[in-house]
Amino acid sequence: MSVAWALDHVAIGVARAADATSWLVGELGGRPFSAGPGPGFKFWQFAFAREGRIEVLEPDGPADGFLHRFLAARGPGIHHVTFKVPDLHAAAERASRLGYDVMGLTELHPSWKEAFLHPKQAQGIVIQLAESHPELEPEEWSQAPFPPLPEPARERADVLGVRLRAASEAQARRQWQDLLGGQCNAERHLLVFRWADSPLAVTVELDASASEGPLGIEITTQRALRFPERGELALGTRWLTTASGR
Repeated sequence: MSVAWALDHVAIGVARAADATSWLVGELGGRPFSAGPGPGFKFWQFAFAREGRIEVLEPDGPADGFLHRFLAARGPGIHHVTFKVPDLHAAAERASRLGYDVMGLTELHPSWKEAFLHPKQAQGIVIQLAESHPELEPEEWSQAPFPPLPEPARERADVLGVRLRAASEAQARRQWQDLLGGQCNAERHLLVFRWADSPLAVTVELDASASEGPLGIEITTQRALRFPERGELALGTRWLTTASGR
């Protein structure tokens, strides 16, 4: 069980996981971490430098599933961030006290309980709260196959976290600090929220005149990247590169 609240991973929704591997593995150097089934999807996680993780979601099941709807409306891109919590019911109560509507509180398996905050209340991004007990996972989950993988890049990129836009500092602090327990620092006119047990951070740009939501994934590499799409886009996501980690 987790001992503290921590940002566990960033998840990207795609139509086919096999389409993501040339970028995440071949270009960014991700290594397979875990995989498994979910209700209406399959997932694969890749670990990068300092063990920051990105999860890839692929639809599985009826065409009216949540991931099919997400892809039809928006195309591939950042879908959610997952926070591990020591007690899901206590986390849900904490969210309710702060004015959030908690959705989908479910025990999918003794090893995994989850609940969600809707992006309309959570600054444009789905937030998953999860209580995890890996020791109770079925053996077949740990043996779930990955799609065919290319030769990994020798150097693993360092995934720093996700960058988002929020309408106000007060709302950003209420969500990422008061609710989710992040430690906030103001850096270069940004709010950066970190968790002691996570290599990932949430960086918030404040702009009351623009739509809230994810702007991209921040990474550090020691070399120039070859983007498969125009600009700095890959998998429907903007990859914000810096010379070195914060």
